[in-house]
Amino acid sequence: MKDFSHYSEDGKSTMVDIAEKPVTVRTARAEGFVQMKKSTLDLLKNRVLPKGDAFEVARIAGIISAKKTSELIPLCHQLNIEFVDVKIVPDYEKSLARIESEVRLTGKTGAEMEALTAVSVSALTLYDMCKAVDKEMVISNISLVEKTGGKSDFHKK
Repeated sequence: MKDFSHYSEDGKSTMVDIAEKPVTVRTARAEGFVQMKKSTLDLLKNRVLPKGDAFEVARIAGIISAKKTSELIPLCHQLNIEFVDVKIVPDYEKSLARIESEVRLTGKTGAEMEALTAVSVSALTLYDMCKAVDKEMVISNISLVEKTGGKSDFHKK
């Protein structure tokens, strides 16, 4: 268990101690996809769904959720997020919406979970907004795209 930072030596779940870590600028970007029927994407494009502008509601839900990540993921640290952005880009050719998030902060631990949470909740909100017309939507491939700051950087290949 010593390779996993969220376990104590005796195997119990624990919050990582970041007290001695240096404060640095941290960024994280994540992405995910919601596959849907072309007719659903057309309804989104024309903003005629019964619940309103689903792209905007899902975008705002993602921003809010990034700020609440430590309330949702038990061992996440509460972070002072300085910037969150969520973009939802429709791809009419592939009949899907690509959700992208970006989170920035100055702190002792990274913003990966916040970026991933933003994408996840945006995707779930988009599903909720469209489920009346398309129950076959598929949320997929939620992943970290980039992380900077701290000990190591990451860039998805």
